[in-house]
Amino acid sequence: MSHFIQLHLLTSYPPANLNRDDLGRPKTALMGGAKRLRVSSQSLKRTWRTSTLFEEVLAGHVGTRTKRLGSEAYKEMTDKGLDEKIAAASAEKIASVFGSLRKIEKGQAKEFEIEQLVHVGREERQAISDLVTTLAKENREPNEDELDLLRHNPAAADVALFGRMLASKPKYNVDAACQVAHAITVHAAEVEDDYFTAVDDLNTGDKDRGAAHIGESGFGAGLFYLYICIDRQQLVENLQGNSELADQAIAALVEAAVKTSPKGKQNSFGSRAHASYVLAEKGYQQPRSLSTAYLRPVTGQDQTLDAIKSLERQAQAFDDAYEAGADSRFVISAEPDYEKPQLKGDIKKGNLAELIAFLKTDQ
Repeated sequence: MSHFIQLHLLTSYPPANLNRDDLGRPKTALMGGAKRLRVSSQSLKRTWRTSTLFEEVLAGHVGTRTKRLGSEAYKEMTDKGLDEKIAAASAEKIASVFGSLRKIEKGQAKEFEIEQLVHVGREERQAISDLVTTLAKENREPNEDELDLLRHNPAAADVALFGRMLASKPKYNVDAACQVAHAITVHAAEVEDDYFTAVDDLNTGDKDRGAAHIGESGFGAGLFYLYICIDRQQLVENLQGNSELADQAIAALVEAAVKTSPKGKQNSFGSRAHASYVLAEKGYQQPRSLSTAYLRPVTGQDQTLDAIKSLERQAQAFDDAYEAGADSRFVISAEPDYEKPQLKGDIKKGNLAELIAFLKTDQ
């Protein structure tokens, strides 16, 4: 099997606010001397791993990212009739396995939350649930041996793909098998302001014709380039050698990446989109992004075609300079005027199902 899988996506979004900054406006970046719209990798990864597509393909192998493991344990213990004092002490011990407890002000009720989000697999949550059942049944606190709740490389595909870090228990860290770049527009873009009003349905206008609410919201539109790199060998290792589950995880990730959109302001903008173009590469070569294709912003009326041309020219330029950047390639295009890849060599072209089959083979 190939070591690295690289995906290059071009996705066009109409006016949207997919991923907001601290002021509630679309995120931006300066690249090639021009301002671009940006969607963070954190936003994209959460979109994919919480999507219905991802959860359906990987049912039973999706983890949970939370601070509330102690809170959940406390509620479950008290619901089972365990004394509140014993339940509180037990919840603190359980939560402390996964991180430092969040400090609370004097007089505040204990919530048993840890300070940082932790990504846990289903078997780790099951271990907590089993322990809670035992403690409630025996009306006691856990001993040290029973607090061995963490697992090396849990069988959660999202943990295996995106990794996890436990500052207090580094031996249970998982190195991410997938790297995701921030998506940026291939062209210069500006954040615009949507001034809007809302009318009170019961206001007849006899006395007051003014708006019941006035607001302002930032938005932007653009064609985004996104780069994803998957270390398949690392993914298999993270999943304890389960290559079949690794293939399922790759298939789920690819389908979610090309079909799902960040949820930011979707009700206001309805900005759902599918990728217009996907270039998939696989091989043992050192991975590299093709974002340099857009250091010079794309201009003109045929943005998608021009962006595809720039991407394929850059890939060919890297090939010419450093030898082939992949053993094999596959292209999906939903751009009606796109005919065939301009890259040299045998490049397959087809649909999503064929792409996923391509990623599973050695050819």
